[in-house]
Amino acid sequence: MNQPVIVLVRPQLGENIGMVARAMWNFGLCDLRLVEPRDGWPNPAAGPAASGADIVLDKAELYDSLEAAVADCNRVYATAMTLRRMIKETTTPAGAIEQMNLLASQGGRAAIVFGPERTGLTTEEVAMGDVLISIPTNPEFGSLNLAQAVIVIAYEWHKQQDKTPPVRLEGDYEGPATREALDGLISHLNELLKPRGYFHPDHRTESMKRTLRNIFERPGFTGQEVRTLRGVIRCLSGERNRQS
Repeated sequence: MNQPVIVLVRPQLGENIGMVARAMWNFGLCDLRLVEPRDGWPNPAAGPAASGADIVLDKAELYDSLEAAVADCNRVYATAMTLRRMIKETTTPAGAIEQMNLLASQGGRAAIVFGPERTGLTTEEVAMGDVLISIPTNPEFGSLNLAQAVIVIAYEWHKQQDKTPPVRLEGDYEGPATREALDGLISHLNELLKPRGYFHPDHRTESMKRTLRNIFERPGFTGQEVRTLRGVIRCLSGERNRQS
């Protein structure tokens, strides 16, 4: 899939360019284009700030105008906090990436344009964008530095490509317990509870057993967790040496 191009217009500090490169590579973006950087390019201050994202800096391309930087792109997204006397389609980062993904599926490519650190894009540069990206922030404090703005959009791009499940178990995870292991645990409990009069009155026995089963089936125990519970039960019942 065609990745979006990140375009920095008149960036002021090499350190900021490096931090942008780091933010991009964190989320798999590597096409960086620079328009008239104030301190020239290459900039020795960019490398240390990139913290290892050298692939982005090494591939970075230098342009003398925004028009040239986006000439080969099919859609241009401008970033700005406010519109200046114009009406333009405006989207959140999530909405913009959805549009870019559709464009990429059709063989097209998008450019995302960021202005200088202190002033942002000029009115004329914002007007060059087909769509405006507005990042929702605290209405009482919406100031983002350049790398922060880039990383928000880069993260959204990566999130929409990534297949990592939203919730998962980390660590030495052996997978869910087998049905045999769960059945053994539940049977073990039932065997110990019955002679102690837990299932009372008799007509509620089956209902109580179903409730116990639901309790232990719902959490998705691992095999190790089931074995640990069996050990706890053996200990409490005085069956320390009994094997599960």
